[in-house]
Amino acid sequence: YRDYAISPELFHWESQNRTSVDSSVGRRYLSQREAGTHVLLLVRDTKVNEWGATQAYTCLGPAIYETHEGTKPIAITYRLRHPMPVDVFRQASVTG
Repeated sequence: YRDYAISPELFHWESQNRTSVDSSVGRRYLSQREAGTHVLLLVRDTKVNEWGATQAYTCLGPAIYETHEGTKPIAITYRLRHPMPVDVFRQASVTG
């Protein structure tokens, strides 16, 4: 997945490769406002920590659909309600 911070307030997120804009999952992602659903973004920079244990996620909080591009995968830009902490932004923007 190509998930990364664009700015402290914007986050680029990609769906799974098989998810299209016409699928039920794709429609759910893109109709957040109309459906009244809520998205919470949780991020981590690695799957395991330095001790080999599962890395914990950092909750970035509520995110609101802004735009999307493509299909299979769908590239969605979310706007965070609260800017992410500077250290999280620095790490999350490195992978983009």
